Amino acid sequence: MNRDRRRMLAFGASALAAPVLIKQAAAADGAARAQAAVDRFARIPASASCLVVVDHPTAPWRAAHDPAARLFVGSAVKTFILAQYLREVEAGRLTEDQQVKVDDAVRTVSSPVFLNLTGTTQARSALEAMIAHSDNTATDITLAAAGPAQVRALIAEAGLKQTQVPDSTRRLFSYIAGAPDGVDLGWDGLLRAQNGSLPGAPRPPLNDKQTMASTAEDMVRWYQQVLRGAFFKKPQTLVEFKRISAMADAIAAPPDTPAYGKGGSVDWEGFHCLAFAGQMIVSKVPVSFCLTINWNGPDDKVAAMMQAYIAGAADVLAETAQAVG
Repeated sequence: MNRDRRRMLAFGASALAAPVLIKQAAAADGAARAQAAVDRFARIPASASCLVVVDHPTAPWRAAHDPAARLFVGSAVKTFILAQYLREVEAGRLTEDQQVKVDDAVRTVSSPVFLNLTGTTQARSALEAMIAHSDNTATDITLAAAGPAQVRALIAEAGLKQTQVPDSTRRLFSYIAGAPDGVDLGWDGLLRAQNGSLPGAPRPPLNDKQTMASTAEDMVRWYQQVLRGAFFKKPQTLVEFKRISAMADAIAAPPDTPAYGKGGSVDWEGFHCLAFAGQMIVSKVPVSFCLTINWNGPDDKVAAMMQAYIAGAADVLAETAQAVG
């Protein structure tokens, strides 16, 4: 082979490699900017955990802060209840059209949709209220139908070893209000507890009995799997899961960015939580994320912490989207 041809081949190889190297350099720069945003998020004065995973087909990357920390994530766990209910529909044991009862037998606090309603409604409405408005009465209706044991089996199937859901939100509230594990105070009992008449010493929401706990690693792993349809047998089930998951009112993705997820929060006896987990699609690339803070402090500081959390989460997702897109 003559010298000119060797030079031509060498130039051709380097030219072919250049776009790959440029793409890798861009990914590294984007990852660095996203990590800087995560570091800023971690400076919120709280126990903070964050994980962002960009599943780019040729240049995947991630940014993280303490992603293995087990924290209270509140209503973010309702995604598992939605998925299991839809699996029960696939199996023919439930339907979204069936009527479900709404009354004091299932009523609970933090129910912006069903709090003052009595009667029946379609299960589909309960699923939507659970995700779109985080209605806890809708959650307990749905969880009772799907079965807590079945929801926990789905969590185990997904390999999420640090994730825990309660028997119901009402049993969770009963437990942290001081009732024995497994005891449901009932609607009247919850109202008394809400007004300060507790059945026992209050407990922290993050516990090993009745809680809503997870890690950023678990939540990201969940959304990576479930939004690929890993736990559904029919394509239409995934479509319905996405439809309802896109209704969450806490989604902090940049404007005009398709996103699915669920947020969570709690304020109890000086303990506070803000969390959001999900996935956004940026230039056809799945970006899964979880951002959580837990802290102890006075209630009059919650508004300021919420502003800091919202700004920090929006910063992380915006920097990530810009890096990907």
